[in-house]
Amino acid sequence: MERIWTTELPARAGETVLLKGWLHRLRRLSSVSFLVLRDGRGTAQVVIDDPALAAELGSLPAESVLAVTGEAVAEAQAPGGVEVRRPAVEVISRAVEIPPFDLFRPRIRAHLPTVLDHAPLALRHPRNRAFFRMASAAMEGFRGSLRAHGFTEIQTPKIVGSATEGGASVFRLDYFGGPAYLSQSPQLYKQIMVGVFERVFEVGPAFRAEPHDTPRHINEFVSLDVEQGFISDHREVMATLVTALRGIIAAIAEALSPAELALTGARLPALLPVIPSIHFTEALDLLSGLTGEDLRGEPDLAPAHERLLGEWAREEHGSDFLFVTGYPTDQRAFYTAPDPARPFYSNAFDLIFRGVELVSGGERMHRYEDYLAAFARRDMGAESFAGYLEIFRHGMPPHGGFAIGLERLIMRLCELPNIREVTLFPRDMGRLTP
Repeated sequence: MERIWTTELPARAGETVLLKGWLHRLRRLSSVSFLVLRDGRGTAQVVIDDPALAAELGSLPAESVLAVTGEAVAEAQAPGGVEVRRPAVEVISRAVEIPPFDLFRPRIRAHLPTVLDHAPLALRHPRNRAFFRMASAAMEGFRGSLRAHGFTEIQTPKIVGSATEGGASVFRLDYFGGPAYLSQSPQLYKQIMVGVFERVFEVGPAFRAEPHDTPRHINEFVSLDVEQGFISDHREVMATLVTALRGIIAAIAEALSPAELALTGARLPALLPVIPSIHFTEALDLLSGLTGEDLRGEPDLAPAHERLLGEWAREEHGSDFLFVTGYPTDQRAFYTAPDPARPFYSNAFDLIFRGVELVSGGERMHRYEDYLAAFARRDMGAESFAGYLEIFRHGMPPHGGFAIGLERLIMRLCELPNIREVTLFPRDMGRLTP
């Protein structure tokens, strides 16, 4: 007999079915017991009215792996409206110890460090699993929306010979006796590939060595990167970002059932036809009025400022999203294109989502001489970027792009307090296992 998923059970009433999964919970009553079987998609209720079978199952630790063959019977009070009766149960793999926490409860009753210490088990919890089904759907929506607009997916090296952004926040490696680094981002390579495909994207890991110990930072994360050529300016990149976000949100809504979305607590945002936008200087003026501090001349926005701007966007525009454009050029990466009308400010942007920076992006410089000038101004050695600079010696179109942090996106969608809750196996200053 072919095995079915628990989620297929409601359509199989009246049939004999085979389910396989984990012993999620066994509830023993005086005359009957209820086995809750969990597989990779959901749970099913199995009615046990044989005292000997109930006793055998009662001796098994939770999370033992079972095969259940029985009759699918419509029952209004059962989860999904169908349960399995008159079962035959095979123990495929007996667990050797009791789990450190219950997986059948709505939420794991343990502190986050304990949950992370036991991540291989905690990830089985239906709520935790739903976070990563959401992440999977987000990646699929990102890919699909971009492919539909002529983008090609690429994979770039994660071991590189120099710091991508020219900074110090990189993990250094011993590469056959010489120095190498874990890539901070695919930035330089995706720009190179604009000269090949014009429109590219990547879904891959990125590494940042900043010694942060905050609820919104981790040192390895999944970056959703885009780069596109022949743009008019950064606003065209912003439009592509909105397209990608629409694809992501639509894919999540399609992939997750209402019950799974309820488990995560996610509120899927509605994207307005036009996301409100504010220039960096205007944002500082607005924040000065809101806080009573004179913030004009500040080089960047603090997290508290982002929260205030997020609240303002919600109250004034009914939007969960807000673009902030025109950050000071010298505060952005060396490849950032300045605003032709006001070179002190850049054609760069951040997208704030519910009060937290979610995306950074902008237009890049595309002329060789501009890069030489930028390296000289920042006292950076151009020789370390010889391969990258070669593309600009052979003609590059105006181009730009952005990067979305996948874990931060899921964190904000579910309005969770700590990004580690939506990271499969977090890597931070104090955690390198499991």
